[in-house]
Amino acid sequence: MHPVTEGGAMLRNDPLFLIAGIGGLIVVAILMVGIGGFARGGEFNRRHGNRMMRWRIIAQAVVVALVVGYMFLRNQLGE
Repeated sequence: MHPVTEGGAMLRNDPLFLIAGIGGLIVVAILMVGIGGFARGGEFNRRHGNRMMRWRIIAQAVVVALVVGYMFLRNQLGE
């Protein structure tokens, strides 16, 4: 049986995979706060709307780099 399919234990033990997963959750949280502020409008949206979306783009770029780095390292290590 392939090690990845054995209950996902190999992935759960890989620190870079865990960091990428947590980063993805952070991106979703920033996105939800930004969308919530936009939907509610008002002072929060005027002051922080663009900043929240910039943070989301930066966080998303970091997560994409982590995922690509994870895939590159897994390929190089032959696992």
